[in-house]
Amino acid sequence: MKNKATLLITAILIASTALTGCQSVGSKKNRAPVYVERPVENLYNNARDQLDRKNYEEAIQGFEEVDRQHPYSEWARRAILMSAYTYYKQNKYEDAIAAANRFISMYQSNQDNSAYAYYLIAICYFEQITDVGRDQRMTELALASLNEVAQRYPNTAYAKDARMKMDMTRDQLAGKEMEIGRYYLENDDNPIAAIGRFRRVVDLYQTTTHVPEALHRLVESYLAMGLVDEATKAGAVLGYNYPGSEWYERSYKLLTSKGHAPKVKPTKKGLFGDKHEKKQKIKDVKGKALKPE
Repeated sequence: MKNKATLLITAILIASTALTGCQSVGSKKNRAPVYVERPVENLYNNARDQLDRKNYEEAIQGFEEVDRQHPYSEWARRAILMSAYTYYKQNKYEDAIAAANRFISMYQSNQDNSAYAYYLIAICYFEQITDVGRDQRMTELALASLNEVAQRYPNTAYAKDARMKMDMTRDQLAGKEMEIGRYYLENDDNPIAAIGRFRRVVDLYQTTTHVPEALHRLVESYLAMGLVDEATKAGAVLGYNYPGSEWYERSYKLLTSKGHAPKVKPTKKGLFGDKHEKKQKIKDVKGKALKPE
């Protein structure tokens, strides 16, 4: 009996010790992380290092930690802007825009950094532009945002880049008008509707690559409606401004075949009026936003 009692007591002690050990391990696992405040400069510089190494998730965490531990400080101001830029580098455009807007709401009076925040928002819209066959809502948002940068901060590097990209967005919007106009003219047999689209290109997007073709399509549309005088005028404008373009050559042949040869003969391509034909394309400049200073 004595031996049995001894064995029972030993078993109870072992079970008790094991249970205590399990509880200890469990409590360690569930224990909340200890808050450790680190020097803000170290936090920020570490996040920048992660960004330079393209460890974007770690960089975001670092910049957010700067803002969490040292809110409303100079370092937090920088961190919010760098968070926006880091999201942009990941193509997380919505997050980048949200961070940039947050910066603007908090630090509107900081002209230099606010300029970049507005610029980054515009670039995020710009890089979401799709081909002309699809909806151009992003193109319109990009144009409005880029114009805001150019108007608010006209003498900055951001404004210079914005103006260049505005030309590209206008070219995109003009391309959409041309696509619709061609459809009306060629597939819908609706020259009146086509004329409206081509006129918009000529009137609203005068510096784009699409103007020579728009003028030629106006010649075609007016002739289809029997409006010879209007066709001749459109051809004359095309010949005066773009005598070296293939579109004027086509208009010249078309008008001549109808007995209304323009006074200006086509010139060799490349001598005049072809300066719009070699602009950069949107896809060529994506992912190349300026960095915050």
